[in-house]
Amino acid sequence: MEALCLSLVGSDRGFRDGGGKMAASRDQLGAVEEKGGSGRQGSSGVEVVFPSDPATSAPLCPHGPTLLFVKVNQGKEETRRFYACSACRDRKDCNFFQWEDEKLSGARLAAREAHNQRCQPPLSRSQCVERYLKFIELPLSQRKFCQRCQQLVLPDDGEKHREHQIVGDVSITQLKRPSQLLCPLENKKTNAQYLFADRSCLFLVDLLSTLGFRRVLCVGTPRLHELIRLKASGDEKSNIKSLLLDIDFRYSQFYMEDSFCHYNMFNHHFFDGKAALEVCRTFLQEDKGEGVIMVTDPPFGGLVEPLAVTFKKLIAMWKEGQSQENNRKELPIFWIFPYFFESRICQFFPSFCMLDYQVDYDNHALYKHGKTGRKQSPVRIFTNIPPNKIILPIEEGYRFCSLCQRYVSRENQHCEHCNSCTSKDGRKWNHCFLCKKCVKPSWIHCDVCNHCALPDHSCEGPKDGCFICGELDHKRSTCPNISTSKKADKAVRKQKQRKSNKMKMETTKGQSMNHISVTRRKKRRERAHQYLCS
Repeated sequence: MEALCLSLVGSDRGFRDGGGKMAASRDQLGAVEEKGGSGRQGSSGVEVVFPSDPATSAPLCPHGPTLLFVKVNQGKEETRRFYACSACRDRKDCNFFQWEDEKLSGARLAAREAHNQRCQPPLSRSQCVERYLKFIELPLSQRKFCQRCQQLVLPDDGEKHREHQIVGDVSITQLKRPSQLLCPLENKKTNAQYLFADRSCLFLVDLLSTLGFRRVLCVGTPRLHELIRLKASGDEKSNIKSLLLDIDFRYSQFYMEDSFCHYNMFNHHFFDGKAALEVCRTFLQEDKGEGVIMVTDPPFGGLVEPLAVTFKKLIAMWKEGQSQENNRKELPIFWIFPYFFESRICQFFPSFCMLDYQVDYDNHALYKHGKTGRKQSPVRIFTNIPPNKIILPIEEGYRFCSLCQRYVSRENQHCEHCNSCTSKDGRKWNHCFLCKKCVKPSWIHCDVCNHCALPDHSCEGPKDGCFICGELDHKRSTCPNISTSKKADKAVRKQKQRKSNKMKMETTKGQSMNHISVTRRKKRRERAHQYLCS
């Protein structure tokens, strides 16, 4: 997460019918890890739906086009679809909600547009560049940074920031490392911004140079972008260029237009429009697309599917500049993500493999280098570059497996039964002859479930497979019973609606009859009183 942890995942998206965005915080991912990373936390969840027609336009929120979601429950058909923000996981941060079939009035659409405009950054991209050029011309004593506003301060702005905490004498070196000047966003319910430790960052920079790449598209990796530019400015032999795409607009005040684009990786949205899109396109297609790689570090709370769709759009943009004979080539990619998402990533990118290298972060309490056992960082690099071309640092304990033809971690022992170095988490895994595969050392074989699991697991827990029919060979979206289920579910909803309407009518009728009875009794008492008085 060098990118903001602003997104969606799993079954705890409690918005609208109950709360924020579906995102598991990094600290909660350990539970997923020990459960095997299936991603199924319960019997219900929320899934993203991509329209069959790509031309279908989604309504806009302050973070660009929204995504279409549907809530699913195991054994039941999907409920009504709705649009929600692609980036924010808490409704307090972006309260956009709209049913798929909802029709809005002109007044509501106008109010939404006005709200979206109010939520945009206070300065345009060109204004940020203009301020930056003025700032670097100032003498050192006048270069100031407001920690409260997270903004570079020009002499004319002094009065606005008079009572704020100010950092003075901002050097050019500090301007080249904005990730150290800016405060990381760490509100776990809203966003979480974790930055590569120098160890991991320097490894990546050296690796990219060794592999011969000349351009790096940094998607949500601001610290890697900084170090690439620092190395290029301080080393005449280094000719690597970098372009940063990131949702944190604060970086726009430190870079020119050709070095940074304000970007949402969950919906492929460039906040500054076609101009920023063309900057990215030009960067990818330079030299006919040769010598470029994409390095991305998405929020761990992000759904893999929207990310995969976005990355495929960037790949398609890169392929536009390819000649016909090179059309079968793949854009080299480093996707940095936890190892327990391996099956999901490989589902969308079958050519990807996972490296054993453990990525660590400066400002994360758990994801640190040097820890052992289950405390090791679960973050890995997924790539379509052949693993035998990637040399991992021997001084950190990595070694080359001649049988697998790749570098592996110290504890990752080659299994002669699986014919592979099977460990994913840095520990030595054990081979289960009943499951016919290697499993984590903390797992045992369960005769009831007929597979390995944690000793205290629930044998009646939710299983992978189809939410509708329960079969394990397909998912809900491809279930052959989905159309029948939809019809049955629609009939049940109509029946419930008729029953509800009937109950309302009976309640109204009963209240009316009660009112008539009370009126009649009152009149009888009045007549009896008049008779007695006469």
